[in-house]
Amino acid sequence: MTNKEHILIIGAGLCGSLLALRMAQLGYPVTLTEKRADLRKAKLAAGRSINLALSSRGLKGLKLVGLEKEVESLCIPMHGRMLHNLQGETQLSKYSGREGEYINSISRTGLNALLLDKLETYANATLKFEETCCDVNLKQANASFKSAETNPPESGSRAGSEYTLQADYIIGTDGAGSIVRQQMEHERGFLFSHSQEFLTHGYKELTFPASKDGDYATEKGALHIWPRGENMVIALPNQDKSFTVTLFLAYEGGTYNFNNLTTEEKVVEYFKEMYPDAYELMPDLKTEFFENPTAPLGTVRCFPWTYGKTLLMGDASHAIVPFYGQGMNASFEDVVEFDNMLAESDFNLEAAFNNFSKHRKPDADAIADLALDNFHEMKSHTADEVFLEKRKLELDFENQFPTEYYSKYSLVTFRADLPYSKAISQGRAQDHVILEMLRKNILKPEMSLKEKLNLVLEVSKKAEHNELIFDLNS
Repeated sequence: MTNKEHILIIGAGLCGSLLALRMAQLGYPVTLTEKRADLRKAKLAAGRSINLALSSRGLKGLKLVGLEKEVESLCIPMHGRMLHNLQGETQLSKYSGREGEYINSISRTGLNALLLDKLETYANATLKFEETCCDVNLKQANASFKSAETNPPESGSRAGSEYTLQADYIIGTDGAGSIVRQQMEHERGFLFSHSQEFLTHGYKELTFPASKDGDYATEKGALHIWPRGENMVIALPNQDKSFTVTLFLAYEGGTYNFNNLTTEEKVVEYFKEMYPDAYELMPDLKTEFFENPTAPLGTVRCFPWTYGKTLLMGDASHAIVPFYGQGMNASFEDVVEFDNMLAESDFNLEAAFNNFSKHRKPDADAIADLALDNFHEMKSHTADEVFLEKRKLELDFENQFPTEYYSKYSLVTFRADLPYSKAISQGRAQDHVILEMLRKNILKPEMSLKEKLNLVLEVSKKAEHNELIFDLNS
């Protein structure tokens, strides 16, 4: 490794921290900046995390930097969706019919801290917190920053005044509201495509505390879902025996929405009516509901991701809604894909920037689309009889023919060897075909499971390639 270009990475969230760690391991001098305080030292505000679901694509990134073993201690395995109906009855829908396939609930703060701790062990890495990026020169690879008043002066300047950091290349990992992306859009004008689409729903985080005897208040080995048609609640376990609970609710419309839940009485009424068993586990509901913020849910798309000596990565280039548990996993996979592009280009950063941008964009769009689709599936269809019948059939396929069949969820979540775009096109075709076959009673009881599988695979392949499949009944 002979390249020693100085890389400035703006944004020390999960993607930026993993990227900085990998670049430091490759021998690049790295400066990682973050506008917020060091999360390992600061008291973090409640209500804005959304628990993370770590799966194969994210683990691939952690393996790349040698942290796959260390991260195990932060993980709580979740083997399926625990569905809660209005009567408080539960049903577990497993994620996979194969042994050993599950997703992990993990603390965003704990994982970010692990990456930062590891990064600090490299002498060629510099970390700067409470440094707000004010402007970026995309072609000259420098950026201006403003230090927090509490930070020591940079290069003799007054605390709170602006200063400039010069690098050879800049990578913006500064999230959905990226300053780097805004500068790219400003300079490229109509040659830069950018969209930001918000759902009509927002989210608010709440809590199931540990039970009085110090245990989990409900089953810890599952992602809990209360699907209620247009709105829903989910809950993921934490290592302190609590659950982080997230309410996804429309801002307006319907009997209950964020705009009309303005009193404690109305909030209690809503939860008792729609989520009675969850309500019993939330002693602090009235306090948390009004103290924790309500945040929007949106999708960011843009292209190109590179201009001058600057690249966008992670949420800065492709923020998605959280309904497939793939936001962090997709960002970590960005780092893996970029690492591959670096090696293929013989560590020519400019070539790697361009190749990564073109190669990764279709997969980023695919997972963004699927995350939106899954929002509607989770809040409504997960409780439908036909959907549950489909899931049972798919679990039987995976259990009996583990190498021949992968559901859409398994293709996306557990097949890290497949690009998102391929996993999603194949998975959507299978979903469509199985649902139609079940609705039309094509999969007869007298057929063996193998015969059903062969028929599903045959017709799904046609559907994936847009061949006509209207002759399903023939």
